[in-house]
Amino acid sequence: MIWQTSRRTFDLASRGVIMGIVNVTPDSFSDGGTFGQTDAAVAHGLRLAAEGAEILDIGGESTRPGAVAVSADEEQRRVLPVIAKLAAATKVAISIDTSKAIVARAALQAGAEIINDVTALQGDPDMTTVAAETGAGVILMHMRGTPRTMQHDPTYENVVTEVADFLRERMAAAKAAGLSKDHIAIDPGIGFGKTVEHNLQLIAGLHTFAALGSPVVLGASRKSFLATAAGGQEMTDRDLPTAVLTALGYGLGARLFRVHAVRPNLQALRLAGALAAR
Repeated sequence: MIWQTSRRTFDLASRGVIMGIVNVTPDSFSDGGTFGQTDAAVAHGLRLAAEGAEILDIGGESTRPGAVAVSADEEQRRVLPVIAKLAAATKVAISIDTSKAIVARAALQAGAEIINDVTALQGDPDMTTVAAETGAGVILMHMRGTPRTMQHDPTYENVVTEVADFLRERMAAAKAAGLSKDHIAIDPGIGFGKTVEHNLQLIAGLHTFAALGSPVVLGASRKSFLATAAGGQEMTDRDLPTAVLTALGYGLGARLFRVHAVRPNLQALRLAGALAAR
């Protein structure tokens, strides 16, 4: 299995890839404001790359439950200097976490090569055009509602089936609009309009999403369901459970792992890969 971006190809047939999170926002759920300034965000991104992240996912708009949208101008003000400086300072791939086409295009021009869209290209009618024209790698994620509303009593008859059906439809729509299958990755959207039980079912059912034929992204890092399922009050208490899910997720078919703490997740991924190869 390969995944192509506008600048490189990831061969994911027998290995996984760590995607480090760089939140350039004042209100991220895990590190709100810590890396809100350009220099701090760039330094953090370089640390994550040095620890082994092969992708840096840069976001300028929080998508935590209840988050309020920001303007495209403000989002660009936050992320574009960070992307430009990281692209000049490191060779790892850079992803822009946005649902706005104008932000995505500017980010790609600044040095990004992946669009990570929590709306699966539905939030902006121009996003599919940007992706197709630039040859960017694209992550299509499932979300029920919007960040502001998504945790208002989410219900499903069968969460794995319904999310898989949505991702299958969005993959088909992206390909019909001109995106190559090899440029598409999919994300079941852990924590985006799901209860604790829904999240656990989705992770247990990762093999269902892997069977759709595109690389699967697991984005469970530090999310609140981990505190409920595994215990621990501090945000960093969720790093060990996240690493456990990285190892388990690899065995269930996930290949891209979006995390805050790169080192423990890379260790878990290497061990899972070594065991899977035996």
